[in-house]
Amino acid sequence: MIVDSATYRGGHRTEGPEDYSDALAAARQSGDAFVWLGVVEPTAEELDLISDEFGLHPLAVEDAVSAHQRPKLERYPDSLFIVLKTLGYEADGHTVSTGELMLFLGDSYAMTVRHGTESPLSGLRAELEKDPELLAQGPAAVLYSVADLVVDQYLEVAAALQADLDDLEAEVFAPGRPARGLAERIYAFKRQVTAVRKCTGPLQDPLLRLADGSVPALPEKLRPYLRDVADHLARVNEQVEALDRLLSDILNANLAQVSVQQNNDMRKISAWAALAAVPTMIAGVYGMNFEHMPELRQPWGYPAAVGLMVAICLVLHRVFKRSGWL
Repeated sequence: MIVDSATYRGGHRTEGPEDYSDALAAARQSGDAFVWLGVVEPTAEELDLISDEFGLHPLAVEDAVSAHQRPKLERYPDSLFIVLKTLGYEADGHTVSTGELMLFLGDSYAMTVRHGTESPLSGLRAELEKDPELLAQGPAAVLYSVADLVVDQYLEVAAALQADLDDLEAEVFAPGRPARGLAERIYAFKRQVTAVRKCTGPLQDPLLRLADGSVPALPEKLRPYLRDVADHLARVNEQVEALDRLLSDILNANLAQVSVQQNNDMRKISAWAALAAVPTMIAGVYGMNFEHMPELRQPWGYPAAVGLMVAICLVLHRVFKRSGWL
C-alpha cells in the first residue's frame, strides 16, 4: 500500500524514523520539515490507520478510498484535499484511459493516494528531489509538482487526439465514396474527447483558487507557478472544446456525404430502371399475341421493334448521362 515514505528538511531528503507516525511527529517537532507519503489504492482499513495519525477528515478519507470522484478542492480545518484525474492515451486503439490521484496537505505532511494504472508519479519524487529550492517550500511544492505533471499529461493526450483527429478528418473528406463505419468511428472518438473533458474541465476552478490566493496556506512564492499550471490547463480546455466542435462538424459533414451519396445511388437506380422499362414495355405489347397488330406479319417487324428499343434506350442513356444521373 505505502510505496514510499520520506522526510524532507530544507529541500533535501533526510534520514528519519522508518515508521511514518514517528517521522511525522519528528517533522512537526522540528518545524522545518515535512513527510511525503505515497499510497496506492488503499483499503478503508488501511487508510483509517493513516488518517488517525495524520488527522485526515473522514469525508476526504471516504472519497480517497472509493475513488470515482470528479476533480475538486476541499478545505478542511486542518488540511487540504485535492482530487485530480490522470489520463493516458493508447494510440493503437484510439482510447483514453483514466485514473485518479488524491492529495492530502496539512501540518508537515503531504500524502498522495493513487488509483488506476495511469499514474504519472513514478519518477516525480526523484525529479523533485533534484530541485531542493522548490522542495524547500514544503508540502505545497508537492501539490504544485503533481498538478504540473498531471496537466502536462493532459497536453500530451490532447496533442495525440489532435493528430488522430487530423487523420480522421482527411479520411472523411477523401475523394470517392465515404468509407464504411466512419460515423461509428467519429462517434467513438467523440466519446473519448468527452472523457478527457470530464477530467480537465472541472479542474480549472480548483487551480484558479489555488493560484489567486483563496487558499492562504500556500506559500506566496508558489502562486506564480500555480498560475502557470492554470494557464496550461485553460489551453488544454480550449483545445478539447475545439476538438469536440470539430468532431461535431465532421460528423455532420459525413452524414451529409452519406445522404448525397444515397441520392446519387437512387438517381442511378432510377435511371437504369427507366432504361429497363422501355424495352420491357415494348416487348410486353408485342408479347400479348393478338392477331391483328401493326407489323405483326411484316418481315421487318421484329428488327424494327428491337431497333426502336435500342434507339429509345440510347436516347434515355444520353439524357441521363448529361444530367449526371449516370
